[in-house]
Amino acid sequence: MITSITPEALHDTAEMLSANGRHPLTAMFGRDETESGVGYTIYCVFENIDERRMDVVKVVFDPNGHLEYDSITPIVPAAAWYEREIRDMFGLDPKGHPDKRPLVLHESFPEGFYPLRKVIPKNYNARGNRDFKIRTAKGEGLFEVPVGPIHAGIIEPGHFRFSQAGEAMLQLDAKLFFTHRGIEKAVEGKTPYEAMHIVERICGACSIANTWSFCQAVEMAQEIKVPRKAEIIRTLLMELERVVNHVGDLGNMPAGVGFNPAISLGGRLKEQATRLCEAVAGNRFLRGVIVPGGVRQDVTPELIAKIREVMTGVSAGVMDLKDMFDEQESFQNRINTTGIVRRKTAIDLAMVGVGARASGFAHDSRQDFDYGVYRELDYKIAVQETGDVAARLQERIDELAVSFRMIEQLLVMLEECKDNSLKADVTFGKGEGWGISESARGSNFHYAVLDEEGRIDRLFARSASYPNWPALTIAVQGDIIPDFPLINKSFELCYACIDR
Repeated sequence: MITSITPEALHDTAEMLSANGRHPLTAMFGRDETESGVGYTIYCVFENIDERRMDVVKVVFDPNGHLEYDSITPIVPAAAWYEREIRDMFGLDPKGHPDKRPLVLHESFPEGFYPLRKVIPKNYNARGNRDFKIRTAKGEGLFEVPVGPIHAGIIEPGHFRFSQAGEAMLQLDAKLFFTHRGIEKAVEGKTPYEAMHIVERICGACSIANTWSFCQAVEMAQEIKVPRKAEIIRTLLMELERVVNHVGDLGNMPAGVGFNPAISLGGRLKEQATRLCEAVAGNRFLRGVIVPGGVRQDVTPELIAKIREVMTGVSAGVMDLKDMFDEQESFQNRINTTGIVRRKTAIDLAMVGVGARASGFAHDSRQDFDYGVYRELDYKIAVQETGDVAARLQERIDELAVSFRMIEQLLVMLEECKDNSLKADVTFGKGEGWGISESARGSNFHYAVLDEEGRIDRLFARSASYPNWPALTIAVQGDIIPDFPLINKSFELCYACIDR
């Protein structure tokens, strides 16, 4: 259900729906409905976990009125990035926002250019000169350390500016969004099937999460019921993707301190899991299996046996990695009390996934919402308390143990499933809906609006990295700059998937 309100009512409505942070702000995005006479709108989506639903508020701007509203960031800190992005993309101005610098559009984008509006003016300068000031601390004895946006490793671009007192990091300002691909604009006018090829590639690490969330949104919009066997397979694929990412992260995190034996073992385990994905889906990214209405292919008895075999080996390897971590006193010294994010910060920023749960914020869409067959599985979400690098490392190890048990339960469910239907009949028409899935990095949210012809009028995709990136600038404060690679890797945040 969507509640429409005026811009003047947004502040009080957001305060009520957030319930002092108990109902996290999952998403906030703009939409251009001027062609239908409605005007510009902003959607605010709050999680109502108590009732396993999303509360959606639609702020409608007068087509002939001022395109401004009172910022909700002062009362809902998680809105900070969303409001900056809406300002960049639609020109809707959040009055009272503490940081109105461009977020997505860098200096070279022309002024007055709003990429997600339906009509783009033809007479604007192709290249702009926007003002973007890096924020740094000032004082005697302080200095700055710039890092990026081009890095020494083969990674994505991001510019980090540290304010230093000796080796201690006093402040970090991060400038991201160097890889804007215009995905949300590119899918406009496409059918959900035509958009699938693009949606699957929003993030290389979270193909299943993006595809499943997108399909859920379309299925909600069209009231499509997915066959049970397809739901089991979707859930299985999601947990396989989690295993691939988590074991890879266990190998990446020690790279921050040059712990080479752990790097090698983590890389080997990830390769084994990735090859299993290729056997299951025909590609290493699990693409092409999930489609609107269900799945394209079954999981055969031979594949079930192979999944069991590989998961047994990977599980044993994870225990070897854990022993390796525990036995190295120097490694433990580097990860304990490093990069702390407190629970209150995690709640204020509406963090998700490992970043949230390692800080004691038990946010997990698998337990909070009804999708797939998670409610039928016997599992308990892992939660840590200390919020440091060590907690984020242990959280992944504990989550892997949960996923291994889930996968075995799902394989048994597949063997016992009597209905072999894999896909419901699908037709597309007017409607809108949302979808959510728990990726390895946290909840992945999509909102889709289809027009009368069943084509995409608006797609909003929010990756798990989006709400977690702002926490990185807080986590580093007070630690030494050699620990930044370690802290950064402990979050394992994606650059490109926030810049869709």
